[in-house]
Amino acid sequence: MPESLIRAIRWDTVVGALLIALLLLSFGFVDGFGNALNLSFLLGNTLPIALIALPMTLLVVSGEIDLSVASTAGLSGAVMGRLWNEGMAIETIVPLCLLLGVVCGLVNGLLVTRLGLPSLAVTIGTLAAYRGIAQIVLGSDAVTDFPVRYQEFAAGRLGTTFLPQAFLPFLVLLAVAVVVLHATPFGRSLFAIGASEEAARFAGIRVKRGKLILFVATGLMSALTGVFWALHYASARYDNATGLELSVVAAVLLGGIDFDGGKGTLGGAIAGVFLLGALQNVMSLLNVSAQSQIVVTGVLLVISVLAPRVARQISLARAAGSTG
Repeated sequence: MPESLIRAIRWDTVVGALLIALLLLSFGFVDGFGNALNLSFLLGNTLPIALIALPMTLLVVSGEIDLSVASTAGLSGAVMGRLWNEGMAIETIVPLCLLLGVVCGLVNGLLVTRLGLPSLAVTIGTLAAYRGIAQIVLGSDAVTDFPVRYQEFAAGRLGTTFLPQAFLPFLVLLAVAVVVLHATPFGRSLFAIGASEEAARFAGIRVKRGKLILFVATGLMSALTGVFWALHYASARYDNATGLELSVVAAVLLGGIDFDGGKGTLGGAIAGVFLLGALQNVMSLLNVSAQSQIVVTGVLLVISVLAPRVARQISLARAAGSTG
């Protein structure tokens, strides 16, 4: 293969090609994959991962991570269920849940940016704390009697198509995130922060403020996901979205976002999200157990961290050999 072609191939391009290949094989050889009901089911189940992946991508690009996203979503759903049981209108509940997400993200961000604590350790702690608060708020109850029109929006399809109604708002949020990361000074500053926080600070970039904004945005989007989850599955429980953080992180890293920060594209991250979602859907259709699916997700997480580093070492070795 020509050297110029090797350099042109990026990890996110490979992930996009793998997604297309998986879809083609699934349409051709997996019974039931191509029917409208299953495709709608696939997209609806993938949307919670995709929603959180938007701010998570920006956060990882800046060199940080938030493992409390699933617990924030669960807390948002639990508060939503509790307030609905108390008789509050859903139009009032949703903004309050989103505000709660902002508070959760703000707590994470302040602990990381003001106290200098590592985001991995902080968000492991808040992962447990937010989930515990959710259980205190709602207990073991499950709230299922939300307004039908909201449940239809979260779980219904656009006319006779396979596209979920909630997919269109997601596309708007995706467009906003792409513009922010790849076409604004703020987005460029995130790559600079991830590549070298010290150099970014010397360049006049307000590193702490940028990271704090990202943690707040991640908390906000996690809370929105919690609301969507409760309406989509018609059930608000304290343990909603348990384990979702693993899928989000695996998908983002699988899409080529460097865990050390400073590299990656939002297109690659979203390709990773839908590659993981399609793979899980295919495994379900093939009656692969849920435990085995978790194993596959874990293996993909390891591969997504390891493969770009191996490719980088190979590239460096080839460069050293060509100059030697």
